[in-house]
Amino acid sequence: MPIPDDVTGHEIDKDVQQELQSLPKGLAEDVARNLVMVAKLIDEDPEQAYAYSRIALRLASRVAAVREAAGFAAYANEKYSEALAEFRASRRMTGSVELWPVMADCERGLGRPEKALEMAGAPEVHKLDKASQVEMRLVAAGARRDMDQIDAAIVTLQSPELASNSVQPWTARLRYAYADALLAADREDEAREWFAKVVESDKDGSTDASDRLAELEGVEFVDALVEEDAPEASDAPEAPEVTAEPVRRDVDED
Repeated sequence: MPIPDDVTGHEIDKDVQQELQSLPKGLAEDVARNLVMVAKLIDEDPEQAYAYSRIALRLASRVAAVREAAGFAAYANEKYSEALAEFRASRRMTGSVELWPVMADCERGLGRPEKALEMAGAPEVHKLDKASQVEMRLVAAGARRDMDQIDAAIVTLQSPELASNSVQPWTARLRYAYADALLAADREDEAREWFAKVVESDKDGSTDASDRLAELEGVEFVDALVEEDAPEASDAPEAPEVTAEPVRRDVDED
């Protein structure tokens, strides 16, 4: 597959570059460039990212970073069995537990939420950093919801990280999961409160919390440019210029 000339392979993390030093120089460069393409495309074009990951895997299947990248590319394409196999291979090579939450989420994707919950209670979780522990909590709550245990999902998400006023990289996602679980449990007032907290912490707009909150508050957006009961006569007076503005309406209003 073609790779743009401006992709040199030096864009990857230094830790990955160090792993690739075990390969001949030319091969290491080819693998690195394919890994760069995986990272560049995995969000906007996961199928293409997956294709580049397969090339890297064919070239250097004994490099842990390659197996990990292949796992994430497969995960992005919902190829959960394949992703889980790659993550397990990477873990065997490195001994690291950092992939534990995404491995558990693969179990969810494979329709095995009970296995995901088992992993959430494993000793490996205590070895994770704070961000990964929060991720594991999100996976466990998702597994509870897969099993229609919505109240248990709510309890799973209740934690010091959720209660903290400090905004961390995981804060918006954790609050969003909690708000969504509350709404699923028909606790609408609490859900509205927590969606508002998500909006406060979601500075880069990574969630649709503002839309969810607006929906709960009965705000409907209409296009003010659409005229109602417009005159049909060709000589009707020209309408004044207007602009599209959001209109607040109470959806439940009689």
